[in-house]
Amino acid sequence: MGSQPHEPQPKPQPMPVPATAAGREGLEALLRAPRRAVIALDFDGTLAEIVPDPDQARAHPDAVPALAALAPQVEAVAVVTGRPAGVAVRYGGFAGVPGLEHLVVLGHYGAERWDAVTGIVRAPAEHPGVAAVRAELPGFLDAIGAWRGTWIEEKGQALAVHTRRAEDPAAAFEALREPLAELAARHGLMVEPGRAVLELRPPGMDKGVALTEFLTERGAEAVLYAGDDLGDLAAYSAVEKRRTEGLPGLLVCSGSAEVPELAARADLVLPGPAAVSAFLAQLAGALEG
Repeated sequence: MGSQPHEPQPKPQPMPVPATAAGREGLEALLRAPRRAVIALDFDGTLAEIVPDPDQARAHPDAVPALAALAPQVEAVAVVTGRPAGVAVRYGGFAGVPGLEHLVVLGHYGAERWDAVTGIVRAPAEHPGVAAVRAELPGFLDAIGAWRGTWIEEKGQALAVHTRRAEDPAAAFEALREPLAELAARHGLMVEPGRAVLELRPPGMDKGVALTEFLTERGAEAVLYAGDDLGDLAAYSAVEKRRTEGLPGLLVCSGSAEVPELAARADLVLPGPAAVSAFLAQLAGALEG
């Protein structure tokens, strides 16, 4: 029998190039000394697609394999999320994956922490304001005529009011901002806006604080941070500040027309979790080579 012709192999795609000099410097520093670099990533909208029901969110199929290939080659990989740490671990499928033994999940904007090496979540006691708002919120929304089309997500250390299912999600979001801010302030909480969601949570922690503390803990000499939403702006600011102190950093936006503020400050804009996963896999391949 004659030999069968080989199927043509797809050509590897070139790694995207950051649009800014600072971003290119950050990528070069990461590639030059990966063992001193931290890769930090948001979950929803970055590693997982945004879906109407947050309980149905799961990491993109290519995300975990890419992280498992990349993580052993860098100082650390951290998932920085507003979700409870345990929920992010479950929805991400991060536990027990070879290569992710030293993954860290910083949940609730850093208030909670899960380490793959122990499999344990460390969490603070619940803020009393969260319990008070939990009891009051359904009646509060009903009283202001905002119940229809909105729904409450229980997040343990926080509560979120979603408007994505409302008849006019943007109008519902704007109508709720001030009343929810007043409710939160009355109970010592703050409101974190996101994509068709307003989250009521304790003050004092945000993704910028969480990322800064983690970079210091790990003695990072380079950082990559990827996010997609308003809550990621604090992490962007943290990286920008560390750049002024001499720490190279790359800011990646998992692109969304819903959050132009993030894309405008990013060094590299990628069109969603599939592209973020592909970029992480390319990084892993470049480091292996």
